[in-house]
Amino acid sequence: MNARESEAVPEPVEYGGAVYGSLLAASVVAGTAAGTPSTAADLVALLISTGVVFWIAHVYVRLVERGLHPMTWRRIRAAGRVEWPVAQAAFPPAAAAAIAWALGLSDAVATWVALGVAVASQVAWAVAAAVTSGSDRSGIMASAVINLVLGLIVILLKTFVAGH
Repeated sequence: MNARESEAVPEPVEYGGAVYGSLLAASVVAGTAAGTPSTAADLVALLISTGVVFWIAHVYVRLVERGLHPMTWRRIRAAGRVEWPVAQAAFPPAAAAAIAWALGLSDAVATWVALGVAVASQVAWAVAAAVTSGSDRSGIMASAVINLVLGLIVILLKTFVAGH
């Protein structure tokens, strides 16, 4: 198969990117405990911009690991599609923060809501990845529990940082 033929085969979406992106989003929210950003609106902007910046970085890495030449729009778009879950994972917690803010909830509550949605999304993406990969029931459960524990660690770190 030549380079042009391999270029035309679309790569499957990788749920791992969504799991990673959700963990990244939870970490961004957890980092807000120190007071930055100061509002729910700022948190929404931070989540979306961080997700997009990491998506761009992942697209670039995917292109580099496969060789930069020839650099075609088709290759860039294909890499962008495969890596999109990294950015996409920022949208649910950002939407949760925006909805909480729109409902008049405090910025602190909006932050906790966003963190809860980020962790729940992370677990859901991990379960989807396990199911898609053909894992048995115990593998699916292990994936859910491991990602829930990772999410709880992020929450504990947020609580620790906020308390100091």
